[in-house]
Amino acid sequence: MLNARRLLCPLPVIRTQDKIKQLQPGDRLEVVATDPGVMQDIPAWCRIHGHTVLESREHEGEFIIVLQVGG
Repeated sequence: MLNARRLLCPLPVIRTQDKIKQLQPGDRLEVVATDPGVMQDIPAWCRIHGHTVLESREHEGEFIIVLQVGG
């Protein structure tokens, strides 16, 4: 899980990118953020870089995105 709470754009995307570099293709990463912009920014970044968004939701003011690392 990547804690991106209280970070504003573009930091959640940058932290996601840094974390994915440590993972293998097929691994899953859950990103939890408080900036609503991640709901558009991270999926757009994933499309460009070949990763897949498996789930995105809001829960009690937090935005949760689960993605699968592409190859």
